[in-house]
Amino acid sequence: MRISGPTGPATPATTGPAARRSGGGGFSLPTGEAAAAPAGSAGTRTLGGIDALLALQGVEAAGIVEAPEERRRRAVKRGHTALDLLDEMKLGLLSGRLDPALLLRLKSAAAGLKDLSGDPRVDQVLAEIDLRVEVELAKVESAQAG
Repeated sequence: MRISGPTGPATPATTGPAARRSGGGGFSLPTGEAAAAPAGSAGTRTLGGIDALLALQGVEAAGIVEAPEERRRRAVKRGHTALDLLDEMKLGLLSGRLDPALLLRLKSAAAGLKDLSGDPRVDQVLAEIDLRVEVELAKVESAQAG
């Protein structure tokens, strides 16, 4: 089906290499002024994706070894966070309104408990907290499935 008329395709006046060399109605840049670069775009860089994850994991990703006290402190903080989330979960279950976002935060906290602190006693406590988190998550998931 061929369309002709005012809405149809226009036919070129000249074809072939001669039309390309003519430079008639083509696009050209102004030669008088150089294009200015956008102001303020250079120099700022946002962290995103993998860079943000590496920054959150600490200075070990940059090749600098983290102090054992700092690793232990972070591990203890992750343990406290997981225990606080378990308490929130308990209150949600008792009230009958368990927030699905809480379960996601608890799963995220459980993933952080697997990192070792370097202190065997702290690592043992974190393993026990991790086990409790996994058990409670499994209970909730089985109750939701059934």
